[in-house]
Order: sequence, then structure tokens, then C-alpha cells
Amino acid sequence: MTSGPYYAPTGGHPPQTQLLTGRAVFTDAYAVIPKGTMCDIVTSFLPFWEKTRLWVLSRPMSGFAETFSQYIMEVQPGGGSDKPETDAETEAVLFVVEGAMTLTIEGQPHPMQTGGYAYLPPACDWTLKNESDRPVRFHWIRKSYEKVVGLEAPAPFVTSDQEVAPTPMPGTEGKWATTRFTDPEDLRHDMHVNIVTFEPGAVIPFAETHVMEHGLYVLEGKAVYRLNQDWVEVEAGDYMWLRAFCPQACYAGGPGKFRYLLYKDVNRHMKLR
Repeated sequence: MTSGPYYAPTGGHPPQTQLLTGRAVFTDAYAVIPKGTMCDIVTSFLPFWEKTRLWVLSRPMSGFAETFSQYIMEVQPGGGSDKPETDAETEAVLFVVEGAMTLTIEGQPHPMQTGGYAYLPPACDWTLKNESDRPVRFHWIRKSYEKVVGLEAPAPFVTSDQEVAPTPMPGTEGKWATTRFTDPEDLRHDMHVNIVTFEPGAVIPFAETHVMEHGLYVLEGKAVYRLNQDWVEVEAGDYMWLRAFCPQACYAGGPGKFRYLLYKDVNRHMKLR
């Protein structure tokens, strides 16, 4: 695996001379969490994790988005966890945006570097260590797995952005493509975490309006994104959090590619009670 151009926060604090005005917004349909808000004062900590802090980007909230949580983890050299997940019914995706780490699944070590991707099913036995001499930063997306009688839970796997070829959207000449780490027709999966790529000037040419909740972390580039009735500017390091049926579209601004890590819930009946 090779290094990718993904944005990763490093913390710190803004100076006292900085203006308070920013791009952060929380509405009843969406939220935008700009990269500048990810300073030291808003970090959190977790049980059984050593030399580790995290930025919580999203969490289940009644009346908003309820299916998932998303963290950016920062693990210092020598840090990690032998008991990372305390909920046996929770599945996860890890995506490395900076550095290197060793993910051990059922006793099998998997070295992961920038661009590395792992899926971890519920009740999976896994540990994580930073054995390098630099911090490692990665996304940790968690969801309570929705079991279906007759379908087994998916198996764990490890791959990378560099190993999976993007799938072009039909009729876009490759200007809009999605890196799919799981088969869309594999109904064992109840969430997808993909990478969406737009070439400069490419667009989502209509207001997508659908049942899926979304977390979108901008890995690189910039765009003007349509969220509900608003157009907002976003760039690498920003996070967008959308509830179900929030209309969305975008124009990729260039000069380079616009890429984001995308969560969505899929393949299950709508809960009625």
C-alpha cells in the first residue's frame, strides 16, 4: 500500500486573534463539521485504548440520523487496544488516512498503511497496535448489525483504496466513480462504506433524495455541495452528516479530484417499531 493524499486532522488550538466566524452548521436535515473545528479541546477518549484520542464526527441522535457513529482515531506510537470494541453486536469499518498500524483479526496480523480498509463483523476478535514511530490516524465507523434469519453475517476482510478499481457511474465517462469495497448485491451487508471520486467539474446532476443516512468525510479536493435547500463549500477535512431524505447534489470545484469517504445504511426493511 502506498500513501494517499487524504486529509487527517492533527489537533492544536487556534490563536486568540482568530475570528469566531466559521462554516460549522447543524440543521434539522444536515450538519457540516469543518476541519477547523477538530482541535484539541473537542477530542474524546475510550476505555481500553492506550495513547489514543479521537474526534467524534457523528453519533446516533433521535430525530436526526440514528444508524451509525463515526470517529477519527489518533493512536500514538506504542498505543492501541487489546479490547477495542465493547459491544459484540456492533460491526465496523476502519479506513487509514495517515500512518501505519497492525490490525490483528482472529489472531492473524494485517499490516495497514495509508489507504488501508478493513471490515469487521459483529463479535469479531480483533486488536489494533501502532508499532511505528509516528501517529496513525484512521476512521472508525460503527453500526449495530441488523441480523436476518437465513443470512450469515459477512466475514472480515482487509484491502485498500489502492487495490480496488473505481466503478464509473453510467453515462459519466468516468468523471464520477465509486470505489466499492463490498459487492452491492451481497445482502449480508447492511451498510456500505465507499469512496466517491469526482473529476474536476463533474457533478451529481440531480438532487438525490433517498432513505439512506450518510456520513461524508472529504478526503481530498473541494466542491460546492447542495444540502437540502443550501449550497455549501466543502474541502478536504470537512465532514457532512445527512439524515434520511435530505436532498443532495454537488459540483466538483477542482483543480484536482474531489473524493470523499461515504457511509450509508442498505439492504434492510424499514423498522416499523
